[in-house]
Amino acid sequence: MAANLEKAGFALRSYDLNGSGNCKSGAEAAEGADVLVTMLPDGKAVRKAVLAAAAKLKKGAIVVDMSSCDPLDTRELAMKLSERGIPLVDAPVSGAKTGARDARLCIMAGGDKRSFDEVRPLLEKLGDKIFHVGPVGAGHAIKALNNYIGASGTIAAFEALLIGRAFGLDAALMVEVFNASTGCNSTTQRKIPQQVLTKQFASGFSAALMTKDVGIAARLAHSKRVPAKYLGTTLKIWKAALANLPKGADHTEMYKYLESTRRT
Repeated sequence: MAANLEKAGFALRSYDLNGSGNCKSGAEAAEGADVLVTMLPDGKAVRKAVLAAAAKLKKGAIVVDMSSCDPLDTRELAMKLSERGIPLVDAPVSGAKTGARDARLCIMAGGDKRSFDEVRPLLEKLGDKIFHVGPVGAGHAIKALNNYIGASGTIAAFEALLIGRAFGLDAALMVEVFNASTGCNSTTQRKIPQQVLTKQFASGFSAALMTKDVGIAARLAHSKRVPAKYLGTTLKIWKAALANLPKGADHTEMYKYLESTRRT
């Protein structure tokens, strides 16, 4: 994503705790910037990074958080920033590694329309499907709900594959049929053929992050008093998988967990 912004002509300063980037700190990267973009594992990291860097931003700067965070926490952070006259646009993404590489991400943005319009030219260099979905926090809310759908679909597709294999069906042929039928989803299109059947299990999105996002969706449902029993079941399965898989496991290793429960 950073490479695509540079390619588009943006003057870019970057920092990451892993030592990458061309600055020595987040504050240095933010100094005098028109836009501060964050892409971090969770809301706690976003809050820490943004509040540490906010004092270095120029007047009129906008914070764009492209992480996957709890929308209620996002609204709290937006209030903190508004005290300093800094608007926040939450703009999480979907599209996996290939979408990021090819600037074909789906971007779902929350925030006031004026701020969104100001940062849209930047977002257009990162994705080709850009939606303004509502006030601040709305982007993170719809991202969590999207990932819940993806997480439940992953379990369903993996279970179907395990059942079919046990019955003696050919795995590759099953995927071909699913993808030509109503069972088609991102798991049957990408995860099974690219990660499971190849035994790579390296999509680049961890089981921990998937579990976190399903948990955000569950907390959102609870806060709005919406009964969501299937969401609760989905979260329970992901938590169990996370507890039994190796640390840092890819989320497609859910297949290994489901396979192991069959053996027992």
